[in-house]
Amino acid sequence: MSMNRKAMHSAMRIDFAPRSLRRTLFHTHPALLALAAAGLLLCAGAAFGGWKLAGERREREQQLNHVRQRAAAMSARPVEVARVVIPEAQAAFVNGAILQLNLPWRELQDAVAAATPRSVALVAMEPDPRKQVLKITAETRTSDDMVAYVADLKQQETFSGVVLTRHEINDQDPLRPLRFQLEATWITR
Repeated sequence: MSMNRKAMHSAMRIDFAPRSLRRTLFHTHPALLALAAAGLLLCAGAAFGGWKLAGERREREQQLNHVRQRAAAMSARPVEVARVVIPEAQAAFVNGAILQLNLPWRELQDAVAAATPRSVALVAMEPDPRKQVLKITAETRTSDDMVAYVADLKQQETFSGVVLTRHEINDQDPLRPLRFQLEATWITR
């Protein structure tokens, strides 16, 4: 009897109906159908994303072509520069100001300071940027200090030449200092 029960419980599947899509879907496991639906949704999403990216690419290509056309049109046209006539005096003044601004002040001052001993008092320094000459006025007590100072300035790498242009004893001053002027030509770097 136990055999009969087993046989009764295992039903025999006999199906003589012709195959169709409806019958195949009916007999397909629901999990498999859910996976197929999810796969279709993913494919549809990927297709939509690809279509959107292709549209953005076409739009960017159009923008790039537009920019290239504008650049080509702009480079093809000659740029007109307005002619401005600057008076000679104004041009000379501006050029002089530019020379003054481009003066290597720090380098000149460092070179003079390095060569100036305590026995020499600097009175004035006047640069002439057109000639690249620094005119120095100084005072000292003796002519030996003056000559040593000129020699020390000649040793500075900043100057290519140093020339004593004038010297005199100041009789108005009770200490009677020796006032002298020299010209130091600087090297442009």
